[in-house]
Amino acid sequence: MNLEARHLFQVELDGVRADVLRLAALGAEAIPRGTDLLLRMDLAAAQQLIEDDDLADALAIGIEERCDHLLTLQQPVASDLREVVTALRLTADLERSIDLMVNVAKGTRRIYGVELTPTLAGLIEKMSEEAARLLRLAVDAYAERNAALAAALGDMDARLDELGNDFIHAVFEAHYAEPGLGLQPCVQLALIGRYYERIGDHAVNIAERVQFMVTGWRPEQVGAARIAVRRERARELDLEDRQRPTLVQSITEEPS
Repeated sequence: MNLEARHLFQVELDGVRADVLRLAALGAEAIPRGTDLLLRMDLAAAQQLIEDDDLADALAIGIEERCDHLLTLQQPVASDLREVVTALRLTADLERSIDLMVNVAKGTRRIYGVELTPTLAGLIEKMSEEAARLLRLAVDAYAERNAALAAALGDMDARLDELGNDFIHAVFEAHYAEPGLGLQPCVQLALIGRYYERIGDHAVNIAERVQFMVTGWRPEQVGAARIAVRRERARELDLEDRQRPTLVQSITEEPS
């Protein structure tokens, strides 16, 4: 790649980074918006959040097209290639995170009129805050190319998982209380709790891709290495079994 082509590539890549961060900003905004409209049972705000998803979709498509252009025409290698691939993966995780908050808005419409218990409302707020924190930290790791911060996200996600479990227990308690929440609202609330947990999972995915972008190492490589060792050991054992003489062979081959 000559100097002019290199300059054009960097300009285009900077544009991709900027668009990814813009998409991340939409995701960071959607989480508290969706939570607020859920707790207030605001149908108008829910509809607006659903419609605003078109903006995120259009931005995500634009990022993908720019990345396709870089991969096809510029043919980047090494760290440049990792950065383009990471931008594509991050775009998918960010866009899906926004979709999950759209699901929260749709769930709000389905349970409209249901009065949430203070415990349920409090846990929803905590899950929202934790999901937003994880997403923000994952995006910070991307913006700063911070592999150490990215590596820490996997452990941080445990708190959101705990809150999700507490929320499910609270949903059951609300259902069996007197008077209790109906089955349909409880199902919708359980799904909403899962949406927040999935945002945390996407944040961890983003962090793992950042590690790959910065270091070239994938967290999945550890598991892949273990599989390779187990397969090699299985082949060795199979070879030993096939080479070991059977009892019949030992008798028939015994000298007279």
